[in-house]
Amino acid sequence: MTYPTDPLLDPVAIVNWAIDTGIFDVAYSSWGWPLAEVVHFTGLCLLIGTVGVVDLRMLGAFRGLSVGALHRLVPFGVAGFALCLASGVVFVASSPDQYLYNPAFQLKMAVMALAGVNMALFYATTARRLARLGPHDPIPRGARWFAGVSLASWLFVIAAGRVITAFRPPAWFWCGWCG
Repeated sequence: MTYPTDPLLDPVAIVNWAIDTGIFDVAYSSWGWPLAEVVHFTGLCLLIGTVGVVDLRMLGAFRGLSVGALHRLVPFGVAGFALCLASGVVFVASSPDQYLYNPAFQLKMAVMALAGVNMALFYATTARRLARLGPHDPIPRGARWFAGVSLASWLFVIAAGRVITAFRPPAWFWCGWCG
């Protein structure tokens, strides 16, 4: 059987890079994969804990807490994202064909990109106004939309991440861009 070629990503090159950098050996050591899972889950807790509280406040929960005060939690969310990114690189680099061509992973990445665009637009258009609001001031409708998209996106990212293992594709099976 001949596999199609992937013009965007080269799974063999990714695995070779993982071997050359030692990531592959770490991932497939006795405790490597389980520790990467712990790091990923810890990062996810920090990320969704921050995003969840801030977004729920903007959606009307936790009145009495100012959005500006809650914004001080953002560094914890950023740290959580960094932990998820680092551990995610370990997962993908160690088994790229099981991730890159997995529909759940592809959806996860697409929705994560949506969450990133949503966050960038929020900070470019709305965040400064919210920092000036008091704990009982109403949240503008636009900010509530950003919060709803953010919270829904991250919950979908979590759900898609959980079902990645349910879709263990043969290499290139779900590669829509492969020729």
